[in-house]
Amino acid sequence: MCEENQTQVTQISLLGFRGLYNYKTLLFIVFFLTYTFILVGNLLIVLLVTTFDHLKTPMFFFLKHLSTADILLTTSVVPMMLDIILFQGDILPFWGCIMQLYSFGIFGFVQCFLIAVMSFDRYLAICHPLRYSSIMNPDLCLQLLIGSWFLVSVLISSEIIVIIQFDFCGLNYIDHFFCDFGPVVELATSDISILMLQDFVISICMIFSPFAFIIMTYFSISITIIKMSSRYGRRKAFSTCSSHLTTVCAYYGTLITVYMAPSNESTSNINKYRSLLYIVVTPVMNPIIYSLRNKEIKRAIQKIKNHVIQNGRER
Repeated sequence: MCEENQTQVTQISLLGFRGLYNYKTLLFIVFFLTYTFILVGNLLIVLLVTTFDHLKTPMFFFLKHLSTADILLTTSVVPMMLDIILFQGDILPFWGCIMQLYSFGIFGFVQCFLIAVMSFDRYLAICHPLRYSSIMNPDLCLQLLIGSWFLVSVLISSEIIVIIQFDFCGLNYIDHFFCDFGPVVELATSDISILMLQDFVISICMIFSPFAFIIMTYFSISITIIKMSSRYGRRKAFSTCSSHLTTVCAYYGTLITVYMAPSNESTSNINKYRSLLYIVVTPVMNPIIYSLRNKEIKRAIQKIKNHVIQNGRER
């Protein structure tokens, strides 16, 4: 309960990008165009994988859902961020802030498991090619997908349940452009030691365990590739996982940059800008990585181009 001289927080004020509002028009245009590219690029991947038969493989099945998670992640943050830029801040109901934190957590961290599952797919394809089709069947793909979403939803929900039981009294502003975990918890006037322990355990489950699994799979992949006698075989094997490996580096590189930095007042302000890496930059990179480096995606895009050109000539 709040003390007599304190009031229960019912609204959260997001301060946004203080000090940069002289450039709000430029910021709005840059982030709006970036958000548009994220939507178009990732929706294109979803459309291509859904439409073309040669892309209906386990790898692209998971890529489609990774793109979907990218769309949901940015949509949970960027539209409100654009509003904050235009109006130099925004005010959210407390429960609206909690719901944004909840959705952001699910859509953001489910990608850890999806990327790990994609590395397992590449491991089977390269290290056990003869057993690949029998193991990575549609039923297993669906089970891995549902399991990833379910596990992340349960873990994030357990944190949210603890957070909503805290007292939030007095201060009701966050120097951020969305309701991130750290800034929201800093507003709590209750003892957060149990939550921080819980968050540490959950971070091991959602971030470090998938990352360790990815490292192990790529270690095995590397050994298998090195043992190949044919240079062409080594090159082909590496090309099949190069796009995914680039995605791993981009995703975990930004995640480590944000969450592994020491926490104090100066770095918490810096982390506000670092957050843009995984909210905006990483979702932008996935369509670029797979459209430039993946032959199957490029072939599907070329088919669409040819179809559009052919229809144009017929008219």
